[in-house]
Amino acid sequence: MMKTITFAFFSVFFAGLLATAQAQTHNADFIYGDPLPDAPELAARGKYGVGVQTLQLVNKNQIDVVGSKNGKDSLYDRLLTVEVWYPARIDADKQQLVAYDEVMGTSNDPKRPLIAFKFKGRSLRNAPADQSDGPYPLVIVSHGYVGSRFLMTYLTENLASKGYVVVAIDHAESTFRDAASFASTLLNRSLDDLFVLNEMARLGAKGNKGFWAGLLNADNTALIGYSMGGYGALNVVGAGYSRQAATFFGQMTGGSKALEKRTAGTAAYQASLDPRIKAVVAFAPWGMQRAIWDTAALKGITVPTFFVAGSQDDISGYDKGTKAIYNATTNANRFLLTYVNARHNVAPNPPPAEALAPGLPLDEYLRYAEPAWNERRINNINQHFVTAFLGIELKKLDYHQYLNLKENANETPWKGFKPRTSVGLELKHAQP
Repeated sequence: MMKTITFAFFSVFFAGLLATAQAQTHNADFIYGDPLPDAPELAARGKYGVGVQTLQLVNKNQIDVVGSKNGKDSLYDRLLTVEVWYPARIDADKQQLVAYDEVMGTSNDPKRPLIAFKFKGRSLRNAPADQSDGPYPLVIVSHGYVGSRFLMTYLTENLASKGYVVVAIDHAESTFRDAASFASTLLNRSLDDLFVLNEMARLGAKGNKGFWAGLLNADNTALIGYSMGGYGALNVVGAGYSRQAATFFGQMTGGSKALEKRTAGTAAYQASLDPRIKAVVAFAPWGMQRAIWDTAALKGITVPTFFVAGSQDDISGYDKGTKAIYNATTNANRFLLTYVNARHNVAPNPPPAEALAPGLPLDEYLRYAEPAWNERRINNINQHFVTAFLGIELKKLDYHQYLNLKENANETPWKGFKPRTSVGLELKHAQP
């Protein structure tokens, strides 16, 4: 009888826990990035209010990969829409809330039509800047293919609340709305990053009279990239592409040699390396398993780099993908955070409610979701580790205790994690 009562009690107890977890995951009031009860310490938002603005930047006379024909490159003015989050002064009577306009689907796939939706964020549109502790470090964020500047708002808002100016790029011809030839993504990711860095440096210069003047310090910049965003970010900081990658690009484009200026060892590539970039966070960077880099080229990365990957990544690969990049980046102080049994989606926001609608292609849900992990939990863990890493590298904060950890979280509880919650994770660390 006692066994029956005990079993019934625990059945009800665990059913209640499950219902609570489901409510937390799908509660319409939650906003991406809000902490779950088991969020690690540094996932909490910082002391600053967060403002947000949309900017349109034009990179003139760029190679038009989509419009070029027969191996002959044509030029165009490349329009980039960026979203900028920043420390802001927000009056007590103002609600720190914004609605982001997003779509799911893919513009160049008739089986996945675009579906518009909105989701909430914890920032205030066009709020006045908080200049009290500026200029703030600059963080540039690059999405995957396909994606958008809103793909990681849980992280962009969080970092702005901690005293960073965060710029997320809509990479033209690589977003949900305007997806085009993959060749454009191969060429333009690193070029877009560098252009946005230069533009934000210009806008943030103290002699400028605009909104951004004196608010940001572009000489103290980090790059964050997910998937193809990671591919581009690593190229920006020293991982020149292989000759095989340049050949592959030429075959895709009917003979264009445009990617050669981003290949390892060329004078143009070496001249592009920018000392203003002090750190990189690369989520599941694509390319290693496709011979985009060789091990010699990866030795060109010397800036501190924090890699994040799923051990079952079926897009970028793990052993022959992100882990292989980590192992070959021997001239950098580097970390590799692994979500055990996760696949590729270790960076984006959780699935929107619209992705749960019956009849949609499963890929609309799996573009965001992880089969073995709660995406909100991943978001909180990312907030924690990116805060620690960038805090050390850009703000010189003493967060080393959060990174000096035993490799396997299952064996020894990790600093900053609540009891019984540091499981399913691994953190490797190597120095030059």
